[in-house]
Amino acid sequence: MTSFDFHSRTRVIFGLGTFERLGQVARELNFKRALLVADDGMAACGYVDEATKLLDNAGIEVFSFHDFGENPDTRMVEAGRAFAESIKIDSIIALGGGSSMDCAKGINFVLTGGGEMREYWGHDKLSAKTSKPMLPMICVPTTAGTGSDAQSYALVSDAETHLKMACGDHQATFRVALLDPRLTVTMPAELTAISGYDAISHAVESFVTKKRNPVSDLFAREAWRLLEANYELVLATPQNLEARGAMLLGAHYAGLAIENSMLGATHACANPLTKNYGTTHGVAIGLMLPHVVRWNKDAVGARYKELARIAGLAGDGADEANAVESLARRLEQLRNAGGLPNSLQAAGISKSDFPNLAEEAAKQWTGGFNPRDWSFEGAMEVYEKAL
Repeated sequence: MTSFDFHSRTRVIFGLGTFERLGQVARELNFKRALLVADDGMAACGYVDEATKLLDNAGIEVFSFHDFGENPDTRMVEAGRAFAESIKIDSIIALGGGSSMDCAKGINFVLTGGGEMREYWGHDKLSAKTSKPMLPMICVPTTAGTGSDAQSYALVSDAETHLKMACGDHQATFRVALLDPRLTVTMPAELTAISGYDAISHAVESFVTKKRNPVSDLFAREAWRLLEANYELVLATPQNLEARGAMLLGAHYAGLAIENSMLGATHACANPLTKNYGTTHGVAIGLMLPHVVRWNKDAVGARYKELARIAGLAGDGADEANAVESLARRLEQLRNAGGLPNSLQAAGISKSDFPNLAEEAAKQWTGGFNPRDWSFEGAMEVYEKAL
């Protein structure tokens, strides 16, 4: 018997036209002065104006914050905090991809508890610091990738060291997630590919971690089923709203799986690539995931075989080792379909840096949840396979 503690903190509203309910939902939560955290791309495609109109019509004052980038860092979060404090907001709305959602959560942390973002690295640091509640938040994801809409963590980079910090608290979940597939249609093809592959990795990794449990398994299985079957389809037919919806919902389910299971060695290897080379997160994930699957084979081969079976890659009686290899090859096929680099060398990563990268990877928090014990030697082995 496996024990677990699961509490769903986010109301999920999914379907075409969901975005149009933003004002209504915000009013239900008694929002009056809301900070709208959205990147410049959201403004360029008209979503910020659309959101502002919906909120205005509901009698809610809106103050927009756009001064952050693809990987929000501590300086960006502090700029958002200073702006939010000056206008005395009572609520936060994140509109966009993972960067918008992470930045919104980060702003909420430091606005509520004071100090610097570094003080919240880890989990439940806010609750230990203050009894003041975080402001209520709504999110409207426009990408199908990070799953931040389902999680209690914000990923924020240290502006000085570029180290990614996972800052979590049970309060740091969105009260409501509005999942409207229409909003993902404006994603450029490259972003669709990168964010979608990131979501795929979340389903695969969360299904095999040491922390997995029956609840995380439910979400990871369904996330994998939706994402694996629709990734190539949404790349080939970008206007396909059914496929867009499946990817958006799959990414959310994968986020729920992470919340209850965590991640593993793929993310432990990917983060140093982003920190040291500026490699886009989803690209770094694509470089590492198939090799980590092969490296973990002896520890969780039966689990990988189940994912292979769900994807129609292996039958119940298939040899486990062959099933794992089929899964790894399918992950490579999906990566290639997305036009992502297929080797570290192709991505401009130097072999001479492997010892430094492996040293950092061995210390990554997610590595501790990997099903096979994680170490410097293991990281070196995986990097060398990915060369």
